Formats: sequence, C-alpha cells, structure tokens
Amino acid sequence: WRPVLGALAPCNPYPNTSLLLAVCAAGIGGTFQYGYNISVINAPTKYVQNFINQTWLERYEMDISEQMLTLLWSIIVSVFTLGGLIGASIGGTLAIKFGRKGALLLNNTFALLAALLMGLSYPAGLYELLIVGRFLTGINAGIGVCVQPMYLGEIAPRMFRGTMAMGTSIFITGGIFTGQVIGLNELLGKEEYWPILLSTPCIPAVLQILILPWFPESPRYLLIDKMNDTECRKALRQLHGSGNYHEEREDMERERINALGIKPMKPWELFGDPSLSWQLTTVILLNCAQQLNGINAIYFYADYVFAQAGIPANKIPYATVGTGACECLTALTCGILIESLGRRVLIIGGYSLMTLWCICLTLTLTFQETSPWVPYLSMIGVFAFILSFGLGPGGVTNILTTELFTQTSRPAAYIIGGSINWLSFFFIGIVFPFIVNSLQQYCFLVFLAICCLVAGYIFIIVPETKNKTFLEIQMEIQSRTLRKHNKSEGGNGPVATLLSTPL
Repeated sequence: WRPVLGALAPCNPYPNTSLLLAVCAAGIGGTFQYGYNISVINAPTKYVQNFINQTWLERYEMDISEQMLTLLWSIIVSVFTLGGLIGASIGGTLAIKFGRKGALLLNNTFALLAALLMGLSYPAGLYELLIVGRFLTGINAGIGVCVQPMYLGEIAPRMFRGTMAMGTSIFITGGIFTGQVIGLNELLGKEEYWPILLSTPCIPAVLQILILPWFPESPRYLLIDKMNDTECRKALRQLHGSGNYHEEREDMERERINALGIKPMKPWELFGDPSLSWQLTTVILLNCAQQLNGINAIYFYADYVFAQAGIPANKIPYATVGTGACECLTALTCGILIESLGRRVLIIGGYSLMTLWCICLTLTLTFQETSPWVPYLSMIGVFAFILSFGLGPGGVTNILTTELFTQTSRPAAYIIGGSINWLSFFFIGIVFPFIVNSLQQYCFLVFLAICCLVAGYIFIIVPETKNKTFLEIQMEIQSRTLRKHNKSEGGNGPVATLLSTPL
C-alpha cells in the first residue's frame, strides 16, 4: 500500500530543500567555473602582459616584440577554448564510467591543479604555467558544462525539471558576474594581486569537494545504468521526499525497460541512428547558435557604447558589471517562468527579440554621432539584447539537450553538443575581429539572420517538452517523423500501420 498511498499523496508545489541544495552543490564547481574563468581573465590583462615582458627581459636581456607579446597573450586566452573542447569530448564518457556526481567530483582535480600552476607562475617567473593553467581550466569548464546539466536534468522531478535545469545558466551567469566583481580594483583587480586572482578557481572546487558528497548520485543513472534499485529509491527519497517519488520511479522503470539490452551509445552511433536525426540536428543547431547569435558582439561593443554615452573610462568596468548582473537576473527570471510558459515560448521569444535588437543596434550605432541622446538608445539596446539572450537561448539550450534524448543516448548527445559549442566559441573568437573590421556595426545584420533562422526552425520542428517524460518526448518526435514520412508515401504502407499500432 505504500506506493499507492505515496502516489495519491498531494504533490508538493515547491521543490524539496535537498534538491535545491544538490543543484547548488553541483553548480558551484560545475558551470560556475565556466562563467568565472571567462570573465576573470579580463581584469589582469595589462598586468599579465607586463609580467610576460619582464620575464622575457630577464631571460633574453631584451624587450619582447609587440607581435610576440600579442601572440603569447592570445595563446593564454584562447587555450581555454581548446581545453574546453577536450573536456566536452570526454565529459560524457566520464559521466558513464564514474557517474554524474563522480565525474563532477573528479573534475575538480583540473581546477585545483590549474589554480596551483597559475598562482605559482609569478614567483617562479614562468609565464608558461599560465598557458598550462588556462588549458586545465578549459578542461574543467568543458566537463562541467557537459556533466552538470545532465545531472540536474536527471535528479529533478518532471514538474520541476526546467526550473532545476536552469541552474546551469544561473551558475554560468553568476560565475561571469562574480569574476567581474572580484576583478574590480577595490578587490583583487590591483597589479600585485593578479596571481591570487587567477588562482581563485580553487575556492569553488574545494567547496564542491566538501559539499557534493552529501548528496546522492543521479537516480536514473543508478537504476538504468547500474541496475541498483535500492540506491535509486534512497536517492529519490532524499531528493524528492519520502512521499513524492513514486511516480518518478515508475517513469524511470518504464525507461529502464525500454533501454533493456541497449548499451550507452557512442557519439558516432548517434549520427547513424535515423530515429535520432531531428534531435541531433536540433542540438547541433542550438549549440552553434548559442555562440553565433551576437552575444559576443554585444560585449565587444559594450565598452564603446558606454564611453559614447559619457561614462568615464575608469567607471566603465562598473557598467560592465551591470551587464553581468543583468544577465544573471534574467537567468533567475527564466528559471521562474520556464515551467509556466514552457521551453518553446522562451527560446522562440528570446531569439525573436534578439532579432529586433540587432536592427535597433545597427541603426543606433550607425547614427551614434548625430545626436547626444542616440548613445543612450545604444545602451538600452545592449542591455535589452543581454536580457533577451538570458531569457531564452542562454538558459533553454542545455535543458533541451537533456530532454530530447533518453538515458542511453544523452551522454553522447552532450559530447556532440558540447564539442560543437566549444568549436563555435573558438570559431567566433577567430573570425569575429575580421567581421567587425570589415562590416563594423553592420555585423549585427549577420547575427540578425542567424537569430531569425533559429527562431523559425524551433517554431516548425521542436515540440514543447514541458511536464513530459523523456519517453513521451521521444515518442512525440518519432511520431512527427513517421507522419511526415507517411505523407510522402501517400498515407499507405507499413508506416501508416506502425502509427496505428498502440505504443
């Protein structure tokens, strides 16, 4: 009678406290590190370049050339992306072998080693340690961005899955904002503090090592991958409450039965599976668009827009902190709205609004000098674009990667999606300066086209996934594919028969 009574018990309208704490424990050493390490490198730029010049002078008794200094600094910044690509490519494998929680804990090794190397670079007089350290932080970020969304999507009950999975975006934006604040002159932004500033990623890593072991492994991983029903039930009781987990357990059991005899898929196997073609296409497109939608252009032009609006040069870093706070606030808002409005409304609305702001920014930047009030319109456009990005694409992309795949294909999907995301990040970093130099403010017209096309694709192809089980989402996508194929066959044949067969 206990399962029956538990199923009839009134559903708690709020997530369990243990579930919220587990999300925080996963996020602090997961995607928080990604956001933090993107922003924290900006503050000590001049100081690190001075250190490289001083080290070069001591070694070779001559000043470093401008070209060599630029090259070394570019390597320090961009090697983070290379590490991220490697981290994303191994994250799914680690999640299968060590579990979602185990992979997150193991990942802290890279962060601790990176912090140690970067902290020792100045006293040792070795700028090469900065390159190795940034590469290791990239691996840490790549694994975190791959494994943490998977963990959050699998530990959350169906009715809170979107809200809990938004923890990924919230911690990314929180990391960016924290890095901007810590890098201010009043804190660790002074020249003598830059080695300490670059070694601060050890703090989130230590916090996760101390906190995350108190929370369970993903119940889905325990039941479907490890066939451990006892530990699965124990994890569900801790995360969902003793009376609220039976329905989730039944959903997992159906998914387990559906996956019997199927081993976790490899990334290349996803490309060969016709039943996953639309899901895979969607994940690849969304991860590309997340980096190529113009958000990087916004941050590139932000300082110029703030300067044109009359903000003094020494106050611009504080305005930049405002953009980070704006994005963080929007991620929190998205987390509140996602279960009521759904995924489609937020991501289509986000890309549609970004299309509008691309037009506005092109116009205001073109006529920036015509009137003293035009730069203020550009400022509004910058903040509005960031708000629109955080409300949809910034938060919903990772959730859809979790929801469009089942347990056996999800790790491979995250490997592919994460790798595409990091490749796009690297691509825009290389190509963007050339786009800006050639097109100037008209570069936003390129991003306008991308945002418009992605919004249209999602509207036509991607179903709403709110409050549906992973199996229900999979069957809905497969039914759509079968219907389209059935129309092409004239409504007859084996496809029509298959659709009429109860699932």
